[in-house]
Amino acid sequence: MDKRPDIKTILYTSDLGGHTYPVFHHAIASAKQNDAKIIMLHVVEPITDAVKAVIDTYYPKERTERTQKETMREILETMKKRLKKFYRDQSYEKEYSELVKEVIVVAGKPSEEILRVAEEEGADMIVMGKSTRKVRGIRIMGSTARRVSRMSPIPVLIVPNF
Repeated sequence: MDKRPDIKTILYTSDLGGHTYPVFHHAIASAKQNDAKIIMLHVVEPITDAVKAVIDTYYPKERTERTQKETMREILETMKKRLKKFYRDQSYEKEYSELVKEVIVVAGKPSEEILRVAEEEGADMIVMGKSTRKVRGIRIMGSTARRVSRMSPIPVLIVPNF
């Protein structure tokens, strides 16, 4: 009897940092191994209340909303361009180009949005980078990866990306 988990949808999260290829390689390998589709997600962190107050003081609300929508659209286009470049650079264009089902950009707190999108999209697994920082010479896992791995009801693959 086959007891492998049924993984059909993988949520791959990207912070658009410089070291995302190793993480995406794992998402692709997992998708190929499980005959699954990938949903790419980038979460734009909200601005602080202090910054929002300054913006609201100097710019009309309509301009702020328009700028935010344009920024989200630009990030989405950046993700799509990076995906195409990745396929080209890795010679994956034909073999893996159909693995990515959707590219999503949302605004909010990263850990909350990752878990929300995973639930809404029916993801069976989350693949994300470790995003570490050094404290006294020791690498510490990022807070988003910690929160998601602790709160997720589905498996989370955390890949070192340094």
